[in-house]
Amino acid sequence: WVCWVCLGVFVLTLALVTGLSGCSTTATVPDKSSSLYYSALYNAQAKPVSSVLLESKLLNADVVLVGELHTHPGVHLFQAELFEQLSKSNKRTALSLEQFSRADQHTLNQYVKSEIGEQYLIDNTQAWPNYKSDYRALVELAKTNNSDVIAANAPKNIVTCIGRQGISYLSKLDETQQSYIAATIDTSPSDYKQRFMTSMHHGTPSQNENYYAAQVTWDETMGESIVNYLNNHKDAQVMHIAGDFHVKNGEGIARVIKRLAPELNVVWVSPVTSVQANQNGYQLQVNPLPPRYVQKEHQQAAFKALAKRGEQTYCQ
Repeated sequence: WVCWVCLGVFVLTLALVTGLSGCSTTATVPDKSSSLYYSALYNAQAKPVSSVLLESKLLNADVVLVGELHTHPGVHLFQAELFEQLSKSNKRTALSLEQFSRADQHTLNQYVKSEIGEQYLIDNTQAWPNYKSDYRALVELAKTNNSDVIAANAPKNIVTCIGRQGISYLSKLDETQQSYIAATIDTSPSDYKQRFMTSMHHGTPSQNENYYAAQVTWDETMGESIVNYLNNHKDAQVMHIAGDFHVKNGEGIARVIKRLAPELNVVWVSPVTSVQANQNGYQLQVNPLPPRYVQKEHQQAAFKALAKRGEQTYCQ
């Protein structure tokens, strides 16, 4: 999808904004199959997708959910390529992000309109620490295309407190805070809930129920944000970026969207290191990231540090 000679590894995100369609078709493209920038898209039957512009299922979708392995270079490169390709279709494409919360929408709108600078955006929102390396290119593409950017997620501090106190914490929120959270948070049993609980290897059952309530608050809020946007922009398409657990198998966010607006056509893309046939969504083959930890004590120390940082959040 992209000419690697033109990109270069240095200034990758800036190159994505200006050079996706400007690469020479005659240059010799090196083999990048072993690179972390490598990706290849496959459909549910494990057949390769040669061009998004020839893939009617993607082009005609109302919502395209793109799961990610956070900080994976190949996934982030693909996201920018995909957004550029979808923006060439006959639908107006909006970018929706897990990485900003509803409380950030006004400031994000100001940035997209070039009323404020990038550092002001980062300093005055809950932008993720890896914004510049992993999401800047997407937002800059949206600005270039005059596309809307949706701050879709629930605020981190509220979700953290739900994870501590459970769904009852919502009753402590004022009217403004309530508006940052989906109107309905469904924590009832489901295959998705079972998958979440199976992934939890620590905590008591009651603690894990609270953690699931926090997880679903993200899903519900992102899904509702997308539906709200499409209710006001009938002819638009939304491409939404989120961690793959929120996207995989059409569960998390897709399940919320289909409950709220069953008429919407939703497709999803999940990153995988091994492509399998008979899946229910698109598969983005990428190479695995390096192991985060080799020694168990290093992992345990990191978990303790993360928990300590979370304790700094004040809950009512």
